[in-house]
Amino acid sequence: MAVVDLNAVSIWTPEKTPILSAIDWQVRSGEHWVVLGPNGAGKTTLLSVVAADRHPSSGTVELLGERVGHTDMRTLRTRIGRVDPSARALDWLTARELVLTGLKNTVWPRWEDWGQPEYTRAEALLDLVGCHEYAQRELKTLSHGERQRIRIARALISSPELLLLDEPATGLDFPAREALLTSLDAMAVEHPHLPTVMVSHHLEDLPLSVSHVLLLREGRILAMGPVGELLTSDLISECYGFPIDVHAFDGRWTARASAGWTVSHHDDAGVG
Repeated sequence: MAVVDLNAVSIWTPEKTPILSAIDWQVRSGEHWVVLGPNGAGKTTLLSVVAADRHPSSGTVELLGERVGHTDMRTLRTRIGRVDPSARALDWLTARELVLTGLKNTVWPRWEDWGQPEYTRAEALLDLVGCHEYAQRELKTLSHGERQRIRIARALISSPELLLLDEPATGLDFPAREALLTSLDAMAVEHPHLPTVMVSHHLEDLPLSVSHVLLLREGRILAMGPVGELLTSDLISECYGFPIDVHAFDGRWTARASAGWTVSHHDDAGVG
């Protein structure tokens, strides 16, 4: 059974402007998807559907075996973990406390609900993402990259059945990005059956564990399937609308504008 099953899903604005059109897509246990596309392609809207935050204008959405529109969305959302750099966090919490707020997906801590088993679980997850040494440090003393890895631990503590990552490497410098990607790969090994969906702008931000890619352009699926088959210069160029050279090295990816391309040929393509 698919963990995510979208059938002919379309979304439009009140003015009937299409945002997503006829999306058919399935995510299965153990798969790690990345959604790629230029600005305005519909990536954020698609993620909001998979997060049970938004109903489709037409079509059907099944998440974790539940039909959207025929189930309690609040209960469904408790089964889905999210890593979002823009999510609010109280900077006076310690790293361990932030992880523990993920048990009820709250902003404010609930110390009365936490005992030794919960603290032990939080510290094990901090160790998984390479942040055990920061357990007693307040968030305001940590870097953006360290907080991002701690957010992964927070998303995992409630044992989600699906994990969503919304541009998790946004704003990170090179060492912080590499630490984040190492944490994502460690998570994939530790939780081999947990499916993930990541939205990203940059091929360089993809961890080794990414298995599948969905390419969006103008609200429609251009292509989807195994990452090794679809991350080609031709398809990525078609997706973003200008010539791009894509290269792979030991399971990691890079992309750059093809030789001879200049800014005058295209404006705001939305790919790094």
